[in-house]
Amino acid sequence: MTNEELKKYYRGAYSFVETEDGWLQAFQYTKEQMEYFKNAFDFWYDRCMATTAKTIEMVTEATEISFEYKFIWTGSQDSFELMTDGQITEILYVKDLPEEGRIAWKLPEGRKQVVVYLPADATVVVRNFTCNAGAEQAAKNEKVLWLGDSITQGYGPLRSGQTYVSVANRILNYDIINQGIGGYIYDRKSLMKMEGYDPDKIIVALGTNQFWSETMKDVEEFYETLIGIYGNEIPILCISPIWRGDQPDKFDIFERFCENIKKIAGSYPNVTVVDGFKLVPHLSEYYHDNLHPNCLGTENYGRNLVDAIRRLNW
Repeated sequence: MTNEELKKYYRGAYSFVETEDGWLQAFQYTKEQMEYFKNAFDFWYDRCMATTAKTIEMVTEATEISFEYKFIWTGSQDSFELMTDGQITEILYVKDLPEEGRIAWKLPEGRKQVVVYLPADATVVVRNFTCNAGAEQAAKNEKVLWLGDSITQGYGPLRSGQTYVSVANRILNYDIINQGIGGYIYDRKSLMKMEGYDPDKIIVALGTNQFWSETMKDVEEFYETLIGIYGNEIPILCISPIWRGDQPDKFDIFERFCENIKKIAGSYPNVTVVDGFKLVPHLSEYYHDNLHPNCLGTENYGRNLVDAIRRLNW
């Protein structure tokens, strides 16, 4: 399969670049947005190019798929994962893989839907994707732009197929671009028009990295800018920050900040608010570090988010 053919099955990308030696790299931000991150903070810049929530998806009767991969940058040690007809069937952890190699997976007989989850907190390029039978594009629902911090990017479960976005999207089947970045905040400067891309809906899950802020100006300016770019009719879902137990002495400040986010976001007629405190149990057993949900936490987060979206008819 050529890289041009592979693009038909590659999900989560805004644009692509092919290197001279044939590697295909996908981006979820515009060049202008990435330039902003480059000048703002190296931590954000590294992560704005990660393979966050990117997948290769197809319907096929193939019994084997394979591809070459190469790591450009690695944050946390999550995984490549294979899903067949809604079931995760193979997991390869980044920590066990060389920086460059080839992955080959056997598939069951018959027609099935196949999803390859690429690492969430690493920048991976691919080439020479092979499939030993014909393939069709997998059907998708609405185009959704997902904005968030490290939890949305996928840090915590250390499993690319088990981030809360992956869990929720296995059910909702959105056609997503995930612009989650570790350490990110409500920052209007990164909001820019993405030429040629018009999402049907937008999800915003930010705030936990700035709860000590003395004002809510950044939050107010963020929603004003977001609606200024996309209009006041596009449905926006605000997920207020989920519970965190890593700074119990400051929890009252954090709680007030979350309430203020809900008030600001909820003041816009096209913004629906979901209370993040109701999505993940307030117990350390559900967290990697009392801040980022682990696999158990992300499973709860994703499924409870789907329930909220359906209940709100969003």
